[in-house]
Amino acid sequence: METLKYKVIASRKQYREYCNVLEQLVFSGAKDKNTRDEIDLLTLLIEKWDADHLSSAHLDPIQLLHSLIQAHHLKAKDLAEILGISKGYVSDILHYKKGLSKEVIRKLAQHFKVSQEAFNRPYELDIQENSTTGKASKVPVIA
Repeated sequence: METLKYKVIASRKQYREYCNVLEQLVFSGAKDKNTRDEIDLLTLLIEKWDADHLSSAHLDPIQLLHSLIQAHHLKAKDLAEILGISKGYVSDILHYKKGLSKEVIRKLAQHFKVSQEAFNRPYELDIQENSTTGKASKVPVIA
């Protein structure tokens, strides 16, 4: 009996390995049927892991982004390079100071292989302290 090349993901280590293999396959440029099938299978397995372990239903888009950054062992500077935006803008996003643009949402969804809807949900921004009241306010954001 032939051993399976890929199995249902059972650990974070296996998840990272499969993500790396998928990335290599996608960027290899190979277009044959076996490669496409391998990409489809890995995508399915990774999406299953994400759905089970990175449940976005109870996370706002920024909490989800933080969990994906941690799961993929990324830093803010890595995210800035991936998204093609400044480190300052990434910092503002991660600290609820600026909202996610449609372009950033698209790139995040593509990079982390999740639906755009996971990032395109309302959440509140922390706005600078009001000079007259001295209190910070929150403003809802809808991308």
